[in-house]
Amino acid sequence: MGTRLPDVIAEGFVRLTGIRRKRYVLAPGLLAVATVLGVAPAAAALDTDNLYSVEACKDPGASKFKFHIYYNSGLNGSYRNIGYAVYNFNDVPDGVVGVTSALRFCQIGASAPWPGSNQLIKNNAASGENDHYKYYANVYYYSGYKGAHDIMGPYQHHDRFVNVYNENASFQFTSSAK
Repeated sequence: MGTRLPDVIAEGFVRLTGIRRKRYVLAPGLLAVATVLGVAPAAAALDTDNLYSVEACKDPGASKFKFHIYYNSGLNGSYRNIGYAVYNFNDVPDGVVGVTSALRFCQIGASAPWPGSNQLIKNNAASGENDHYKYYANVYYYSGYKGAHDIMGPYQHHDRFVNVYNENASFQFTSSAK
């Protein structure tokens, strides 16, 4: 008698003993809603990572997220680590259909908060750092990756944004300088 593997229900869903049948419907139901609305389920997961992952507020040198955006010039003040593209810093999908949240700088320093702690990132960032070994980091003036932008190549930083200083609305990694 070997170890019994969980029964596979349909297309990769696993039946776990002691869990009600209603829970089987949840994941396929959300997938169906996302498909109807034209939202890629993987993209929605990445948005929630930018909002809720513990990587977002770790020390930038220790975070798995490779772009770091700062409230002050010179890579100072509060920061946020970003791991995936952000179409609009003030309107990040929250993982629930139709619900969004603004991306904020991390709350750092409980008794003496760092400058920018918990402030909105949109139109408040002054500098940034790209720790990715391969991709270019782009911070844009407008939402939707449009308008003037600052580009940081792999392992580059800007002590003060040139084109988007305190006027920034979106971010994405690209494979080349655009």
